[in-house]
Amino acid sequence: MLRETVLTPADFIWPLFVIEGQNERTQIRTMPGIERLSVDLAVEAARAAAAEGIPALALFPNTPDHLRNENGSEAWNPDNLMCRALSAIKSAVPEIGLIADVALDEYSSDGQDGLVRDGIILNDETVEAMVRSALVQSRAGADIIAPSDMMDGRVGALRRALDAEGFDDTAIMSYSAKFASAYYGPFREAVGSGSRLKGDKRTYQLDFANADEAMREVEQDIAEGADMVMVKPGMPYLDIVRRVRDEFDVPLFAYQVSGEYAMLRFAADAGAINGEAAMMESLMAFKRAGCDGVLTYFALEAARLLNG
Repeated sequence: MLRETVLTPADFIWPLFVIEGQNERTQIRTMPGIERLSVDLAVEAARAAAAEGIPALALFPNTPDHLRNENGSEAWNPDNLMCRALSAIKSAVPEIGLIADVALDEYSSDGQDGLVRDGIILNDETVEAMVRSALVQSRAGADIIAPSDMMDGRVGALRRALDAEGFDDTAIMSYSAKFASAYYGPFREAVGSGSRLKGDKRTYQLDFANADEAMREVEQDIAEGADMVMVKPGMPYLDIVRRVRDEFDVPLFAYQVSGEYAMLRFAADAGAINGEAAMMESLMAFKRAGCDGVLTYFALEAARLLNG
């Protein structure tokens, strides 16, 4: 009765990793309990999420190696893995929201989020590629486009392109404050980009020492038309979440990233902590800090716990 912060399944977005095949699931070594799912199994996962009151899924494809190249051109193939997953889930479970990641690391041969020439990230060319990718995703059924690349000007370009193609109601959830973090390792294994990553991403992701810069990035994305913004990673950056909440009147999300999940899961498996209690405490921390929702690999597990 005296609790100030309330957590419900409606606060969660469940990230899913999608692979080719039929009735296929593969374990992710660094994320115990999390699997890559073929499209048919992703549909079943969507049904389970909707039944527990989870409002949305965030999809991430593990593109086969032979379809990856230096231009990331599979990203705008209308029959790519992401688009087939979006279409299948939207057809079978229309009530659940679908968030499509827009970045090139899931399609590029070098694991970078942007196009690279002579060791330099090409900002404008990358934005053009992302626009093409976002349009095929929207046609396939994406409700929300989520640019995770941190290129300059991409939110404005996406908004203009979506509106021009009649996708006025397709929202943009911008990874506005995405830091160059050590916590992304398991995710990169999950989507198959980690082993091929050349260099790092510090030239376009935020320096984790900088808070004021993060506020400027959020402000710019809102000005360009972002409908909602995200802070990534989550728990080590709750100070950023709080600042965004205090300074901007916009829906705010945080991503409890793969490294955060792995630390809690491995610690629980080792008997060092009570895993269920730590999971719920961590999720409550996001809400307490000011988040409207959380992208978390714990979504289904936590929702079932809350639903009793």
